[in-house]
Amino acid sequence: MSAGGGKKAILAALSANAGIAVAKFIGAAITGSASMLAEAVHSVADTSNQGLLLLGQRRAEQDADELHPFGYGRNRYFYSFVVALVIFALGSLYAIYEGIHKIQHPEELSSPFVAIGILGIAIVLESYSFITAMRESKPLKGDASWWRFIRNSRNPELPVVLLEDSGALIGLVLAFAAISLTVITDEPVWDGIGTLSIGILLGVIAVILIIEMQSLLIGEGATPDEDRAIRENLVDADTIDRVIHLRTQYLGPEEMLVAAKVSIVPGLQIADIATAIDAAEARVRVAVPAARVIYLEPDLYRTQPIEG
Repeated sequence: MSAGGGKKAILAALSANAGIAVAKFIGAAITGSASMLAEAVHSVADTSNQGLLLLGQRRAEQDADELHPFGYGRNRYFYSFVVALVIFALGSLYAIYEGIHKIQHPEELSSPFVAIGILGIAIVLESYSFITAMRESKPLKGDASWWRFIRNSRNPELPVVLLEDSGALIGLVLAFAAISLTVITDEPVWDGIGTLSIGILLGVIAVILIIEMQSLLIGEGATPDEDRAIRENLVDADTIDRVIHLRTQYLGPEEMLVAAKVSIVPGLQIADIATAIDAAEARVRVAVPAARVIYLEPDLYRTQPIEG
């Protein structure tokens, strides 16, 4: 999948979060709600994150050069990692701090129904962003579960937007519940509890993203299905009879490096070997379009290693 689908989901999230942030800050100023303020900061963080994801996509489009001969595709992983840190630092830690403060020093809410109305509008806008991200992710997800897609996807932006939007929707429900309980019970401590819950939620999402993006930054190989397809298409039985060694690594979300040592049928001429290697590369690229950089080393299969 090209960056186009991811960019559409990012732009939808950017427009939704920017509008929501303004509305939440207005609501927080009117009501004095800590959970509303935490949600406003959350939306600012999300809006900034969409900008970082777009910047990462732009930086990844730079042409390869002498310093980076395999290109700049991993910029998308780096900026997604920065997004996870922003969620943790700006969203989670602030909300946890504010929640603890409001629990220790509860404050009465003013105009709580204004906050509830704003939260309702925010839920509608976040739902639009979330549905867009789900729709753009489905071609990549296939039959896998959403959790497996987030864990296994080599596209960093879509899992980030999905987790952000799902976290935002849950956070809005928590803020809605906290303000409603404050109104019903006349106990402002619920507002602080809601804020603290939002902070913990954001922390969990940030940790998941940090783990996933760190793995992509280090370099992940082909998925099990891609590995199987590469091995099957390297072998044709007539000229290449087995794969001796195979190493793969994603250089970016849509570009994979494939390096393999393949066993050539004995007795072939040099020209025949070169033709077999070219044909194997072509088969792999058709089966796994992400396999753009392929290096194959022809060899003879030996059951016993050569000494010396």
